[in-house]
Amino acid sequence: MTIHGRPSAAPQLDLLAERRQRASYIPPPPAPVSWEAFLAWLDEDARAEWVDGEIIEMPPVRDDHQFILGFIYRLIMEIVDEHQLGAVYLAPFVMHLPSRPSGREPDLMFVRTENLGRATPTYVDGPADLVVEIVSPDSVTRDQRDKLAEYQAAGVPEYWVINPLRKDVRFYLLGEDGTYQVGAIDANGIYASPAVPGFRMRVSWLWQTPFPLSTAPQK
Repeated sequence: MTIHGRPSAAPQLDLLAERRQRASYIPPPPAPVSWEAFLAWLDEDARAEWVDGEIIEMPPVRDDHQFILGFIYRLIMEIVDEHQLGAVYLAPFVMHLPSRPSGREPDLMFVRTENLGRATPTYVDGPADLVVEIVSPDSVTRDQRDKLAEYQAAGVPEYWVINPLRKDVRFYLLGEDGTYQVGAIDANGIYASPAVPGFRMRVSWLWQTPFPLSTAPQK
């Protein structure tokens, strides 16, 4: 999945309203909705999350969001495949967190081999080892505040919040006290992930156009 470039993002449209007008669209059942009822309603075309018994529909993402996600997926999969570290999941794939309870749909999840018992054919039942969210115009508060608190409470060890709107990224690591601390980026601008052993990424790559074809960080 080599990505050589990316066009500028298209104007923001009410894509959720557009999807709701399709003949194939099935509206969600009214709250309160059980976890089982949410899974029964959810299909591969829907972008939705289940929070406190309510189904929250989300609009389709923009092209810049998808280009960054594809690039990160390629970087992580190179390490995961080479060392057989676990499994990587892309949206739409749900993570069920009983602590709130909720069923969130991260942009990317990584589950280590020793934790793959949490993975079912349709969702991850419990915290993934790494969760990545790419901020969209409609998800700023959800990703940077709501999910930050929720993933911390659920025990997600590592959480990335990538904001292409501001060209900013935060790597949150769960400390021994159960709270998130911001992970360090070294003097060369490289971040090393504790959740994915051997993964190192130069943060500036995320904003580079085109994305680099060689992704071996310089020491």
